[in-house]
This record gives sequence, structure tokens and C-alpha cells, in this order.
Amino acid sequence: MNKRFASPLFAGFLAAGLLLSSVHAQDKQPIDRIAAVVDEDVILKTELDRAVANILSQYAGRSEQLPPRDVLERQVLERLILLKIQVAQAQGTGVRVTDQEVDQAIGSIAQSNKLSIDQLRQQLARDGSSYTDFRTSIRDELLVQRLRQRFAQTRVSVSDAEIDAALKAQANTGTQYHLAHILIALPEGATPEQIATAQKKVDGVKTLIAKGEMDFNAAAVRYSDSPNALEGGDLGWRSLDEIPAAFGEMMKSMKAGEVTDPIRGPSGFQLLKLVEVRDASQSGPQMVTQYHARHVLVRINDTTTEAQAKAKAETLRARIAGGAKFEDVVKESSEDLGTQGKGGDLGWFTQDEFGPEFGGAVAALADNEVSQPIHTTAGYHIVQRLGTRQSDVADQSKRAQVQETIGRRKLEEEWNRFLREKRGEAYVDFRVGKAADASQPGTETTVPAKPAGG
Repeated sequence: MNKRFASPLFAGFLAAGLLLSSVHAQDKQPIDRIAAVVDEDVILKTELDRAVANILSQYAGRSEQLPPRDVLERQVLERLILLKIQVAQAQGTGVRVTDQEVDQAIGSIAQSNKLSIDQLRQQLARDGSSYTDFRTSIRDELLVQRLRQRFAQTRVSVSDAEIDAALKAQANTGTQYHLAHILIALPEGATPEQIATAQKKVDGVKTLIAKGEMDFNAAAVRYSDSPNALEGGDLGWRSLDEIPAAFGEMMKSMKAGEVTDPIRGPSGFQLLKLVEVRDASQSGPQMVTQYHARHVLVRINDTTTEAQAKAKAETLRARIAGGAKFEDVVKESSEDLGTQGKGGDLGWFTQDEFGPEFGGAVAALADNEVSQPIHTTAGYHIVQRLGTRQSDVADQSKRAQVQETIGRRKLEEEWNRFLREKRGEAYVDFRVGKAADASQPGTETTVPAKPAGG
């Protein structure tokens, strides 16, 4: 796998191969084909080729696990189509990402790889990628993240009753299951013939795995229709409350390494593999240090640059040092509307609750001490630490964890359903591959390739 730029943000679009490439040929501007039309946008053939090349580099030495080239191109093209749909949906519903936020994300990627921004530019150029396209990819990734967050806030809720029920079910077990899956998808309103074809395919895949002719990960890469197919179908670690009840009962009776028989679900037929099992139960008190603090926030946005925000925060800090009441400065100047009416009071929190920069700065203060400006992704903060305490958060932590896992499961189900709906509604015109051959035999559309730059 290409790990040149290792960061959680970058890994998302690197795995999907979303870096674009530009090719130069002496004095002639090259011609770039259209791979697919997606509503009012297009995916260029160079985008698809670059994405496929990234996948091939990840599987260097293991290329036999990959499907045939035409199938791989279809899988990657579908990922690119979904990305276009999500970005368009985000923009159409008012989701915005500022230039400063893109700069901060790129700065984090460069820093995590021990590079300056100039060095990052140079590395991209050596890899044949333009910095402008790199920024676009980062912006798209941030837009999709924001869209998903907004979706979660409006579509996903977890009640106290659900948390209580999950805690009761977990009372005698802390078992977690590492799962992987293969999905043979069915369209909405599938015909009997489509269902029969999918059933035959999933049975054939199960037979290959059962006979040892192909391991599960390789079968997922080659045959699964799931978005995580190219990751071997890996679903990660899940507790019982993160697994649909019908599947959870199966997991209890399975051993590590076993694969279920085909299961019919809302998306199609699935094969589930139990990779590993572990005991994640916690007993006894869970003592942590908590801090009580209040803050003034100066945000960085389209109208306030980082330098301006820092200068304003330094002025506010000087006012407090000169005798101004902290709560008065909060009321007049803080841009955190959630705490402004409470004098900036953040309540009790753990060091990692508001991010490493904020938490580290608070931990370094003495009680009643006022900090210098603290830079975080939200902007610049002036913080006064009011006190510390040791607290047993075992019950609180467990409840919060259960709420998060239930919410994550619900979000995954709702988000996948949402993406299927949007994919079904989108106008998609394939210009390469078998789908294009079937609908437009002998045709080929070209457009001028974008020049490298940035």
C-alpha cells in the first residue's frame, strides 16, 4: 500500500484513488476521454486510471487477489461516481468548506508526514499530480465528512431506552467480534430472475471459500459489491449492540475463522466471516482526571484570518491580565454561542475531550491561571482553569460508549440506504467499460485534459 501520505483524512481518498493526474506531450495539449457523466459533472479517464493505479500499487505482490481489470475499473468507477454524488449533495444543501479549513487539513497531512507545504507540493509534482487537484480532493473529502455529520444529526437519534436495553444485554458479556463480509447486491424491486442469479453467485462464492480455492479477503475483493470490497470486506470490531440481532445470535455460536451460509438482507445476499473474538469487558472503577475551565473563543472563518484571530485573542488576554472580568470578556467577545451565556463555562471534562491541543494546554495550567491563546481547529481560545478532580467515570463512559456504538450502527444503515437512493436517482452515463459498450457501441467522447498546475 502506498503510505507516502499517512493520515486518516488522506487515507480515505487515497484508498479510493482520488488523486488526479495530468499528462504532457511536448507542445501538444493531450486529449482526455470522459469515463462517465454524473448528473452535471464528469469523471475523466485520467481520474479513473490514476485511481486504478493506486489500487494496483496497494496490492503490489498480491495482484492475484484482485478481480480482472474490467471488474476492478467498474468497482473504482462506482466509488468515484458515489463521491461525485455526495459532493453535489453537500453543495446543494448548503454545506461549505472554507479555504482556511482546506489549508489546515493540508497542513495536518504535511505535518503528519514530516513535510513542509513546499515539500508536499514537490512530492506531488514528482508523483505526477497537481497541487490544485490535490486541494480539490481534500475539499471534497471535507464536504462529504460534513454532509455525513449533518445527516447523522438530522436522521439518527438514540433514546435512553435503547441505551438501557443495550446495557442490560451487555451485563454478562463484554465480547466483541471482528467481522468481514461479502455482499452480492440486489436492486430495489429485484425480479425473481435477478434474485436467482444473485443466489447462484453467492452460493458459488461460498463454495470457493469452503473448498479452500480462495480465501475470504480475496473473494471479497473479487466478488463483493460492498463499498469496502477492496479492503477485503473488513467491518472491524463490533459489540453485539452494533450487530443486527439476527446476525448477533449467529456470532455467539460461531468460532473464529468460520463463514456463515448466505444471508438475505435488505441490500442483497451476504456472507459474514467471524475473524476474531475478544473480551472487552471492564471491571472496577475507572478513575480519570477531570478539569473545570471556562474560555473565550475567537473563530477563524471567511472574514477573519488566522493572524487576525490570533491578534484579537492576544488583545482579549491582555484585557483579562489587566483586570477585566473573564465573564465580561466572554459576554462581549466570545464566539462560542453555546457557552457565552454561561460566562464561557465548559463544565467538567477530560483532557482528550476537546482535542489534544486544547486538553494539553489546560492540563499544563495551574488552577485559576489564564492561558495564552490556544490554537485549535475551532480558532483561538483564552482559557482559565478553575479546578481539577479525580472522578470515576466507568458508568458514564460505558453509557456514552453504548450510545456511540448504537448511533454508529444506525448511521451506517441509514447512510448506506441514503447513498443507494441517491445513486438510483442520479443520471449516470458510462463512457468506458462494458456498460458503455452495451449502451453506446463504438462511441468515444474526448475532452481536453486539464493542465497540471497549482
